[in-house]
Amino acid sequence: MKIALASDHAGFHLKEALLAHLKTLGHTTADLGTDSPDRPVDYPDFAAKAGAAVLSGAAERAIVVCGSGVGACVAANKLRGIRAGLCHDNYSAHQAVEHDDINILCLGARIVGTALAFEIAATFAAAEFSQAERHKKRLAKIAELEKENK
Repeated sequence: MKIALASDHAGFHLKEALLAHLKTLGHTTADLGTDSPDRPVDYPDFAAKAGAAVLSGAAERAIVVCGSGVGACVAANKLRGIRAGLCHDNYSAHQAVEHDDINILCLGARIVGTALAFEIAATFAAAEFSQAERHKKRLAKIAELEKENK
């Protein structure tokens, strides 16, 4: 799977570790920045880059890392067609794909350690949308919400 990764300065080190780890699992990765933990940047800029990569088809999914993961998740979900989920455990990581078809995983570098982040990212990448009618119906309602609130 092609996975784009982006982070702000707070998430830089975890993003770098995830890039390397996902490659060992056979995934193709794209580093969308930031390129330094020492220069403060704004997480919405990097959430937007990740969202654009998913929406354009340059990546199948993305992972965005900031300090808590919350800001990146809020920002990514402002993009029509993006379904970002903040997941700090394995259950949420697979359930969010299986039921909600999330296409961006958000992680908090100050919340989860590297080992857990590796597990969560691998779980997210391996999960597949269930195609269950009840889940499709809910996604259609989300799409309607997006249309109604242009």
